[in-house]
Amino acid sequence: MSVRTSLKQRTTLSTRRAGGARPGGSAEILAAAFLWGTAGPVSTLAPGGASTVGVSSVRMVVGGLLLFSLAALTSRGRGLRAMLARDGRTRAMLAVGAVCAALYQTAYYAALARTGVAVATVVALGCAPAFTGLIARTGLSRRWLASTVGAVAGCALLVGGGGGSGADPVGVLLALLCGLVYAVYTTITSRLIAGGEEPRAVTGALFGGAALLLAPALFVLAPGWILAGTGLLITCYLGVLTIALAYTLFARGLRTTPAATATTLTLAEPAVAALIGLTLLGEDLGGLAAGGLALLAASLVVLVV
Repeated sequence: MSVRTSLKQRTTLSTRRAGGARPGGSAEILAAAFLWGTAGPVSTLAPGGASTVGVSSVRMVVGGLLLFSLAALTSRGRGLRAMLARDGRTRAMLAVGAVCAALYQTAYYAALARTGVAVATVVALGCAPAFTGLIARTGLSRRWLASTVGAVAGCALLVGGGGGSGADPVGVLLALLCGLVYAVYTTITSRLIAGGEEPRAVTGALFGGAALLLAPALFVLAPGWILAGTGLLITCYLGVLTIALAYTLFARGLRTTPAATATTLTLAEPAVAALIGLTLLGEDLGGLAAGGLALLAASLVVLVV
């Protein structure tokens, strides 16, 4: 190992332990959150007959198979084959991560149907940073804590600023499950990449497995809407950009950003969705929600700078 390589690894490790995020990693994670924030508004444009769970399943299958294909074609799949040939612990982590990636999508959309967008988003995205911090036990600086509290509060004001929707107990439990499995997925991805695995191989294996788990749902949920009107275009956008590209950026960002910090940064997702609704879909943000948006943005700036 060269002196330069050793110094680079030590710098990266010290940055992660200190709870900080190098600018490149933060930018990649925020870019992923931006793409995720467009998924909801775009999915509303799906042709009639498309259920939310059906759209989510198609999105995951298309994106997951694409990620697996890219991993298999990169360097003839050497990184992917090497990772799959590791010890049983690595393969167990991949299996759990794939289940979590698939469960996150289904649990989130099921929570939306039970308790509404506001409550499901606040609970799922709000509890994810706390779950990740408790699981990973790294990156728990005072700055992370202050930024996370501010970001969660801002997220709550943003998505619930004008609404008075009630909270369905089953929906809340599903949203909590969503936040938990997302935290587990993020922690597993972070540890595999920190252990030397290629980010593209990690995302390819995890989402390829998730795609296989959700593929049978396509035969049950009647995905005929894909070929109707703009269905194919929407499917390509959701699968290619909001899954394949977004999770590739997220995995690359995890190379230099602690998992706890990364999940706080992804709270930018509802802010992006709100801005799209305000500027393109003609929605009314409201004063309280606007204050939440400002608080969320300020908290993320404190975390990044």
